[in-house]
Amino acid sequence: MKKLLIFAGVALVLFFVIAEPNGAAGLVGNILGYLQDAAESVITFVSNVFS
Repeated sequence: MKKLLIFAGVALVLFFVIAEPNGAAGLVGNILGYLQDAAESVITFVSNVFS
């Protein structure tokens, strides 16, 4: 069952990338931007705690 779900997830991602490459690129860019903002916030917090 787990392998089937993984296969279905990969197939869905591949379909999205093939059908809407610009949309997929935008989505990845947004996710990376959110992760960057979160990492910078954590760094700022830790810097303020230890300074």
